[in-house]
Amino acid sequence: MNVADSEVVVSILKGAGYSPTEVINDAGLILINTCSIRDNAEQRIWGRLSALGHMKKKNRDLRIGIIGCMAERLKEKLLETDQLVDIVVGPDAYRELPLLVAEAEAGHRAVNVLLSREETYADISPVRMDKNGVSSFVSIMRGCNNMCAYCVVPYVRGAERSRNPESVIKEVNDLYQMGYREVTLLGQNVDSYNWKNGAAAIGFPELLSDVARLNPLMRVRFSTSHPKDISDELLHVISGHNNICRHIHLPAQSGSSRILKLMNREYSREWYLGRVNAIRTIIPECALSTDMITGFCTETDEDHKESLSLMELVEFDFAYMFKYSERPGTKAARKYSDDVPEDVKSERLSEMISLQNRLSARSKRHDVGKTFEVLIEGTSKRSEEFLSGRTSQNKVVVFPGENHSRGEYVKVTIERCTSATLIGKLA
Repeated sequence: MNVADSEVVVSILKGAGYSPTEVINDAGLILINTCSIRDNAEQRIWGRLSALGHMKKKNRDLRIGIIGCMAERLKEKLLETDQLVDIVVGPDAYRELPLLVAEAEAGHRAVNVLLSREETYADISPVRMDKNGVSSFVSIMRGCNNMCAYCVVPYVRGAERSRNPESVIKEVNDLYQMGYREVTLLGQNVDSYNWKNGAAAIGFPELLSDVARLNPLMRVRFSTSHPKDISDELLHVISGHNNICRHIHLPAQSGSSRILKLMNREYSREWYLGRVNAIRTIIPECALSTDMITGFCTETDEDHKESLSLMELVEFDFAYMFKYSERPGTKAARKYSDDVPEDVKSERLSEMISLQNRLSARSKRHDVGKTFEVLIEGTSKRSEEFLSGRTSQNKVVVFPGENHSRGEYVKVTIERCTSATLIGKLA
């Protein structure tokens, strides 16, 4: 999401006459795009600001800005950081950046963190910042209406609003013409996408189908789905289009129905497993990944064991796992006690990661001997004699591939695997 936002920001500033640089010492303006979902992300920003302070002492004309979620959440604190921050801009105010930068250059503090009920940046063509020129992101909506107890997103990114589908289709088509061969449709909860124009309405299954029909050579991914909303209709759309990737990221967060209720996730363990069963039935070759939080308020050893058992039942191909981090202003911070000791959180997280490592290794071993269509993204990080790409299931594959190049599709038979990578040869 932050990558997509950064590309919008670059486009807006380029339109006002600014140009990006990859050499930080050449910059007259440094903008740090921030995330507030977890505390460690914010702590890294404070560390980065401290480092930039030394640059600012050497260059009085340097302007530093904080943009994104942290800007909205901590505007007052940011402006008190020893005069380091000149510009503070929330995620719905990027169009104002040229004016705010000019204000900062005139010696004034420039702030705009107002949230919007309409802004989607649908008319702005992002400047692509990815390095491989093969895969890119397209934001289809902004904000979130789900009030998960632990999550700060609704407070810093505002209410949910969907982007005009015609602008999404145009952006994806433009990416194909530019040489891109894979696009990821982004939203805090893509299943809630709902564009209305008078009496007409377009939901996410229809949008996904329309994007997939643009060109069979353009792979389509999406993130993120919410377990309470992912529908059989959507699963049948995925099954019906070969170029919609066979991978669904479906955050569980916990395997305990009691904890899920406290989290206000609006589904139970049984509902989640039911959705997984539907995915396995309708799209048998689909890979599944998830997010898991350990150590949420009042979590017991039994709750933790239920999370581990859920992971084993589903056999996730990969997962993002975190210790619970209390975020100020959320329902959990207001109403619950962060009462799981830090050492217990760490121990449970370690156990969870160890389990997922075994599940991921098992998943990759099951792929040995199979043949997959791989989209080449470039050369392997370890050897230029090998190419690297991804399967539809979002698994990394490396293989020797003379006479093939980035952006091509090739068939690769998997011969062996490591903990992170499939290794094969051209079929």
